[in-house]
Amino acid sequence: MAKTVKVGLIQCSTPKTTGSMEEMRCAMVEKHLGLIDQAAESGVQILGLQEVFNGPYFCATEDKKWYEFAEEVPGGPTLQIISKAAKKHNMVIIAPVYEKEKTGVYYNTAAVFDADGSCLGKYRKIHIPQGSSFCEKYYFKPGNLGFPVFKTKYATIGVYICYDRHFPEGARALSLRGAEIIFNPSATVKSTSQYMWKIEQPALACANGVFVATSNRHGWEEPWRHGEFYGNSYIVDPKGVIVSEGAENRDEVVIADCDFSLIEEVRHNYQFFRDRRPDAYGDLVDPQW
Repeated sequence: MAKTVKVGLIQCSTPKTTGSMEEMRCAMVEKHLGLIDQAAESGVQILGLQEVFNGPYFCATEDKKWYEFAEEVPGGPTLQIISKAAKKHNMVIIAPVYEKEKTGVYYNTAAVFDADGSCLGKYRKIHIPQGSSFCEKYYFKPGNLGFPVFKTKYATIGVYICYDRHFPEGARALSLRGAEIIFNPSATVKSTSQYMWKIEQPALACANGVFVATSNRHGWEEPWRHGEFYGNSYIVDPKGVIVSEGAENRDEVVIADCDFSLIEEVRHNYQFFRDRRPDAYGDLVDPQW
């Protein structure tokens, strides 16, 4: 019997404010709560939020003041609000935030809340980029929780965060562990890698026979203006077909009805899991390479 789940992604811009970090957090969370309500009205059952959804993408420069923006997962103030929203709407919510494990140890983390508001666990971003406008190693320690999957009320899901999507090994691990849909919350600006946005995740979906849902914020963020976030959040099916896509410059909830019977259909046609040869892949985990 087919199992169809209504999946949603929120993409939005950061409110223009010159206030304190707490004012910025409150403004962004309030904006998301309105979009969460909108998603609920449309019948969304699983909803993914964008990378570090409760604030700006502060990683454009190195500034230690942003360490104060981190919060505990799942007990921090932002996630307590998201937990209540998940329970209110009987909705699974993937909520990425800046996590404080303890003073001096911080992660780029996504918490997964089930439809009853309980936190099923978290994923910590494993691949941390560093460049002229992506100073993430200054803020985030590489994730140490591996590639967990979460058996929610509606589906088994995995999470991969932004830069992770350039590394296919994690998506394969999530799929082998039973993920039916992989969420990739992102903060991505227009650059030479923009063309890859529409290539990599359909390829991951095809290679693993899973749905992939990838979100991105949009607009310019002050005062950094290091690049324009371009939205274009989308959901792709196991055949590599983009079934729903957001605009480049608009706040919205991107929604798709995901028929999970497609997973079985695709995997029966393309037996990648049967034919893979882990015994031949030793070089992939050899540090000399």
